[in-house]
Amino acid sequence: MAPVTHAEDGTQVGGAHDEAPGAGNRPPGRPRSADADAAILAAARELLAERGWDAMTVGDVAARAGVAKSTLYRRWPGKAELVVDAMAQVFDWLTPIDAGSVRADAEAVIRKLVALWSRPEAQAAFLALAAQSARDPVLRAAVREKIIDRQRRLVHASAAMAAARGEKVRIGDPELLFDVIAGTVVQRLLIEGEPLDEGYLRRFLDLLGAALHC
Repeated sequence: MAPVTHAEDGTQVGGAHDEAPGAGNRPPGRPRSADADAAILAAARELLAERGWDAMTVGDVAARAGVAKSTLYRRWPGKAELVVDAMAQVFDWLTPIDAGSVRADAEAVIRKLVALWSRPEAQAAFLALAAQSARDPVLRAAVREKIIDRQRRLVHASAAMAAARGEKVRIGDPELLFDVIAGTVVQRLLIEGEPLDEGYLRRFLDLLGAALHC
């Protein structure tokens, strides 16, 4: 497959501290440390990529981020909730691209998704969260709200761009189209463990084009 651009991975904040100087006197309700949050989320992604879900512990994440474990637990009740937010941040870096046509827009989105789902931390997080969510409806709702539903904007944006360009193609059901695209990428890469190479991508785009008449 042609090279794809990976989303930014949220560079770890160096030497992040639990609280800002003098924060010990902060009254309840003050905003929490953005630096600590950034360091924790970055550390979670790094350790997922290095060790996988089972070997990654909350204590290791706190140590890598340079914060106390109690700091992490004040923000996230457990590993699953932490990983949801760490991966949601990665997915939020995906942005729509006006590539000139519905087909080209779809190709750009698919290449971005392939790049993201090819990352070790994304694969480890998805497989583990899928298993955990099957037993925890609250976690499943968080995955849907923070990761899946927020990315539907990619197809909604493509529909809006197509209309602005005056294309005759009309994406009548952006939500379903997103499910088809995301589901195909996940099925191919994570479930089947096969590469989504250039040949497969061309066939998939042809199928989408026939469905959308573009």
